[in-house]
Amino acid sequence: MQQAHARPRRGGKRLALVLAAAAVLGVPLAVQAAPNYPFASHRQAYVAGTLSPSVGRAAADQSTASFYRTWKQRYLVPGCKAGEYRVKASTSDAYVVSEGQGYGMLITVMMAGNDPDAQALFDGLHRYNRAHPSNQNPALLAWAQDVNCKNVSGADSATDGDLDIAYALLLADLQWGSGGSINYLAEARKVIAAIRSSNVNANTKLVTLGDWVSSSEPNYYNATRSSDWMLGHFRGFASKLGDSYWTGVLDAHQNLIAKMQGSYAPNTGLLPDFIVNTNTTAKPAPANFLEADTDGWYSWNAGRVPWRIGIDAAVSGDSRSRNAARKLSQWIKVKAGNNANNVRSGYKLDGTVTENYNSTFFTAPFAVAATVDTDQAWLDKLWTYLASGGTSDYYGDSVKLLSMLAVSNNWLKP
Repeated sequence: MQQAHARPRRGGKRLALVLAAAAVLGVPLAVQAAPNYPFASHRQAYVAGTLSPSVGRAAADQSTASFYRTWKQRYLVPGCKAGEYRVKASTSDAYVVSEGQGYGMLITVMMAGNDPDAQALFDGLHRYNRAHPSNQNPALLAWAQDVNCKNVSGADSATDGDLDIAYALLLADLQWGSGGSINYLAEARKVIAAIRSSNVNANTKLVTLGDWVSSSEPNYYNATRSSDWMLGHFRGFASKLGDSYWTGVLDAHQNLIAKMQGSYAPNTGLLPDFIVNTNTTAKPAPANFLEADTDGWYSWNAGRVPWRIGIDAAVSGDSRSRNAARKLSQWIKVKAGNNANNVRSGYKLDGTVTENYNSTFFTAPFAVAATVDTDQAWLDKLWTYLASGGTSDYYGDSVKLLSMLAVSNNWLKP
């Protein structure tokens, strides 16, 4: 049974991520440029040996496109100004969060060629973002707004949203070029420079929790969130910008993944939501460090890790990513008894179940990790779970769709 869940957010604030009513996009959309890498063209090859669902590419593409239409209808809605779009994350105060805006931009740029409105939707998401700058670094996005597009819970940034936004802008340059009304590459450069300035620890080269963190608060400055370790993004920043700084950032995160798996999860490969003391001896965060009593466990942040590491392994071939993803995949297959419905919604790092029910959010990312392992039957079971499952909530459905894009060989790199 797939269940929705109220996910803890920054500072212990919980957002009620509940099922949203279908919303109809009401703003006329302009004529779009032809995409260079249309959905289902599979023009970017994955690394040799990467597994794909046995149903075949056409069927996997069809399932992914079908779920995209459902996701779009439920969560992609107009902003408060003409030409703006936003992803509806909740019906509570934080109606929009920067994480969701990043997801929306990744999804729409990868669905170009299937959805004729993809570029207009992408541009509308970007316009919304630029209308809501962080009060710490205006090139970044304020992390949450209410239904009336007013900032709530502070106007600073959260690292994950800005990383996805920057990467999506690089993909937009790849997909449509930067000669139109928005210079995607120039916008990406601005966001990437801001992330480097405000969201990376200058000493460790690890991403921080947001631009609200400073070196004057060492407990937070030397902490990091595992779900922000977007290896492929760092790799893309380095290659597209020709900037070796980001290779150093990539290596710092790869080293920390290896250390955390080796020291705290040698049998599972699980990473905790938050890691502290990164300037000395990194370790899982204590309970209630930032969000919840599960901050030091594999919970509602770290559940995205198998997707983030797995897709980097699939498109880059980095053996470090592949080894980390395989450890996760092989462990969960055994833990779940080879049954996707038995994946649970949270674990301690030793594999002890903390929330004893199944959810789309926790199951979907393991399908991405399975693509870089060797068990075709396990991947097929996970894919069947995704393709035949229904909807859950904004968070679960967004991660499910992004995982389906990855598993169906529709992920892009700049």
